[in-house]
Amino acid sequence: MSDSLVKRLEQKIEALSIDTEYNEIGKVVSISDGIATISGLFNCKSMELLSFSNGLRGIALNLEVDSVGAVILGDYKSISEGDEVKRTNQVLSVPVSDEILGRVVNPLAEAIDGKSDLTKGEPQLLEKVSPGVIERESVSVPLQTGIKVIDALVPIGRGQRQLILGDRQTGKTTIAVDTIINQKGKGVKCVYVAVGQKQSKVMQLVQLLEKAGAMEYTTVVLAGASDSPSFLYLAPYTGVTIAEYFMNKGDDVLVVYDDLSKHAAAYREMSLLLRRPPGREAYPGDVFYLHSRLLERSCRLNSENGGGSITALPIIETQAGDVSTYVPTNVISITDGQIFLESGLFNKGILPAINIGLSVSRVGGAAQQKSVKKNAGKLKLSLAQYRELESFSQFGSDLDESTKRQLERGKRAIEILKQEPFKPVRAAVQSVLLYALNNGFLDSIEISKIPEWQSNVSAFMNADEKTCEMIEKDWNEESESKVKEILSNFADKK
Repeated sequence: MSDSLVKRLEQKIEALSIDTEYNEIGKVVSISDGIATISGLFNCKSMELLSFSNGLRGIALNLEVDSVGAVILGDYKSISEGDEVKRTNQVLSVPVSDEILGRVVNPLAEAIDGKSDLTKGEPQLLEKVSPGVIERESVSVPLQTGIKVIDALVPIGRGQRQLILGDRQTGKTTIAVDTIINQKGKGVKCVYVAVGQKQSKVMQLVQLLEKAGAMEYTTVVLAGASDSPSFLYLAPYTGVTIAEYFMNKGDDVLVVYDDLSKHAAAYREMSLLLRRPPGREAYPGDVFYLHSRLLERSCRLNSENGGGSITALPIIETQAGDVSTYVPTNVISITDGQIFLESGLFNKGILPAINIGLSVSRVGGAAQQKSVKKNAGKLKLSLAQYRELESFSQFGSDLDESTKRQLERGKRAIEILKQEPFKPVRAAVQSVLLYALNNGFLDSIEISKIPEWQSNVSAFMNADEKTCEMIEKDWNEESESKVKEILSNFADKK
């Protein structure tokens, strides 16, 4: 072959326009239960977005030698064996912009609240490596929940991961919603992720947040009970991706995952359909990694990286109060503390039904509001002693005066820490109520009259903005004498 002919052939080959949008086309080998086995995609990446011939999308999860296992996003019934599948060369991402606040979206960040469509924001990868230790800063700024027993005894700081766990119907979601409502005016953006919840229940929650004026700084990510396991699997990652968008802009963000038990169950269902081997309690071996790579993305960045933070409140449902089962123990070991709600306390009418003995915050004390910290000092110990004395006193009536006083003080502590749902209490009011408890201002008030007394003191304090600001700024002799004066006036009125 002459050199001139070779050159002409080379020129023609170079001139050919090759469509490189999809470098591989595969075919569906089998399809069932939302899982497709695909052949021909030899260079496919993990978590890559795939495009099916009918317009549906899927995520590549299993990368086998001669096939790819993909989970379908949407109704898989329109896909048939032999259908073409194309690679997109894009790892799964969702568009996020500032206008996502105040909206209800699905796990693909598409609006599902009946309002206008969201304009395309910046594509954000759903799976990211969490910030390294050098980029982080220790937790030192309080995140007030507005719930007295939590802010006093198991405080939460911005950038912390605090687990909420308990049986069904013990008030787990209520704690999370109270915390969201309490962020009004505090500059904290909120993301509520509903995994496997009834859509009607979530929409009631949205209405509650709108009524409280909290939806303006909140995004709700909804993967309903009727949605496919793939959507339930993606929802928490979409939530933290939205939160990271705001954190990287220097904002503080609160993310609630309600709940990760259903998330783990959805992942188990997907994994078993993908024929991944089950491990302990039939969960796949990487279920710990499933939650750790999600929750590790919650942190507080240092000033060089913008100073933003993500605070995570994952929720886990227990069975008969057993915190030692597989998924609860996994998440307990990942988080920085837990709030345990006990059905026994709930049934007694002690709300929120928080078990003080099993609840702990490993870092929140360093970020606790100073005035609350000063007045909550020995409260946890005295409550524990009260529980012990209460059970002991049932066996005998002859108690010395000191024990009787301790029991009476404990009863008043329980009463003062009770709280109605969706009515968060500001830090200054909490400080005054705790000061009153510790310094005997409640000793002469009958137990039955404490709710009324508490309501009157709270209303008075909420009307006195100047005093509230002084208490929240610092707890010193001036603020203490002012609190004494206020409480003495209420003691005179009884």
